[in-house]
Amino acid sequence: AVLTRMQVDLSNAADTTVRVTFYPLTDEKALQIQPLPGELIDDLAISVNDYHPNPELLKVDTDTLVSHKTLYSHLLKTNCPVTDQPDWATLFIEYSGARIQPESLLAYIVSFREHQDFHENCVERIFCDIKQHCQPHHLLVYARYTRRGGLDINPLRSDYPAVSTSQSQQVRQSKGSCLQARTLRTLRQ
Repeated sequence: AVLTRMQVDLSNAADTTVRVTFYPLTDEKALQIQPLPGELIDDLAISVNDYHPNPELLKVDTDTLVSHKTLYSHLLKTNCPVTDQPDWATLFIEYSGARIQPESLLAYIVSFREHQDFHENCVERIFCDIKQHCQPHHLLVYARYTRRGGLDINPLRSDYPAVSTSQSQQVRQSKGSCLQARTLRTLRQ
């Protein structure tokens, strides 16, 4: 009854289907932390001057095309518009098309440091900014936010025809909680 009530309430609030799963704390397989796919960009040397979203930072190498690339960063930080508390996320960018310069993507991600918005809106903005400024053939933006209040909020925006995401928890998503809620929003062109 609780599980059903949570799924109904969260689905209504998100205006999409939300699946809720309870995992017992003894289910080591479900709670296992696995290596992340893609290339970590956090250690790149960048100059940080912008602390509000600045899509002009995004640059591409128009002469270099990639068929499929995944970049990720643990440095996405935004602020809750209700409480002003910081929200940290691991951000995945999967794309095909002109090569996005990883340094420019990292500088863009860091530019969200003082931005106040909800998780889903941040992912939507990142998706739209990359789509407009980098013009990839396909794009997926997926944020794994640090758990607050016992809920994982992991918004995803994609224009790929089919989307699959890992169910594994990230290091910053506490193993101590037994509730996971995921929201999936996919745009099909």
